[in-house]
Amino acid sequence: MDNTIPGIFGLEDKKVWVFGGAGHLGKAAVLLIRSAGAKVLCVDMENRSESFVETGHLCPDVIPVTLDVRDGEVIKKFVAENIKIYGTPDGMVNLTFASTAREMADLTETEFDEVNHGGLTATFLLAREVGSEMVKAGHGSIVLFSSMYGLVSPYPEVYQSPMVKNPIEYGVGKAGIIQMTRYLAVSWGKSNVRCNCISPGPFPNPSVQQNNPAFIQRLEQKSPMGRIGNPSEIAGAVVFLVSEASSYITGHNLIVDGGWTCW
Repeated sequence: MDNTIPGIFGLEDKKVWVFGGAGHLGKAAVLLIRSAGAKVLCVDMENRSESFVETGHLCPDVIPVTLDVRDGEVIKKFVAENIKIYGTPDGMVNLTFASTAREMADLTETEFDEVNHGGLTATFLLAREVGSEMVKAGHGSIVLFSSMYGLVSPYPEVYQSPMVKNPIEYGVGKAGIIQMTRYLAVSWGKSNVRCNCISPGPFPNPSVQQNNPAFIQRLEQKSPMGRIGNPSEIAGAVVFLVSEASSYITGHNLIVDGGWTCW
């Protein structure tokens, strides 16, 4: 291992798959992983990754791919086909999620199950497929994504109308991902496959920032650092956990929330 800086943080000659790579936080992660030297498979739904890669002129270092992670059989086929083409990835990052905008009293049984299939079950199926291939290769780093709402409940005063409080099924699923991280870390530790998790705090997307300034101000007031997060601040955590700089870290939930969960 190269113990120099940026050696241990570098990803030269590495292959990293980023699911949800064309999203608000995913884009920043893809760009920084690429800057660190890796070849990136940017995976998202409905051609979003193609648009992101083409607009940013990121080829050939970033390869756009489309996948709906909600279908387990499709996941198996996707992993097998892309390993044949690109080889087993050195790192996998999963930023995909599912949610409703429902109040708890209005949430149906079907909606609860559908969201947790898309956010929790799909995360497990994807991690298992890729992680099993990493075990065969004898190395790998998986980074899953939870949320501050996998740790704490939404602060009601922040979510004044027209904003809707972060829904219960989202938080339940994100809490499950933290435990999943620990389970996978223990299962694959002796095979040199690490699994860690990142729990972002307030990182509202640009449209929310533009259309709801009062909500953003309330988020900032709740944060000990007095501001919301920048996507680049998540990207740095991703590169750290994928790189050799974190080679003895596994089963960890890295909270990137400006101190939100300290209160």
